[in-house]
Amino acid sequence: MTKGIIGLVAVVAIAVAVYTQLTIFVVQPLGLAPEGATIIMLRLTSLEFIDSADAFCEREMGGVNLICRAGVLGRIGQQSTVLMRLPYSETLYGISTGGQHYDR
Repeated sequence: MTKGIIGLVAVVAIAVAVYTQLTIFVVQPLGLAPEGATIIMLRLTSLEFIDSADAFCEREMGGVNLICRAGVLGRIGQQSTVLMRLPYSETLYGISTGGQHYDR
C-alpha cells in the first residue's frame, strides 16, 4: 500500500509540474505557416496550458486581428524554449479558443 501511495503522489507531482510549467501552443495555419503547428514549450507568464495566438488575442485584447497574431507569434519565437514540434491539431485549437474559430 505504501508503494501505491508513493506512486500516486509521484504521478500527481509530475502532472502538476507539467500543467504549471509547460504550454501546448497551437499555431493555426496561416500564410507564413500554411500547415500550422502544435508546439510544446516552457510556459511564458501570460500563457495558458493549452493556448494559441487567437485565444491570447481574444483574452488580452478583446478581439483577434493579424497585428495581434503576428505580435504573439513573434514573442513566442523570441522568448520561448521549444521542447517539441508536432502537427497542427484542430481539436487543441478549439480547446484553446473555447470552441471559437477565427478566419485565417
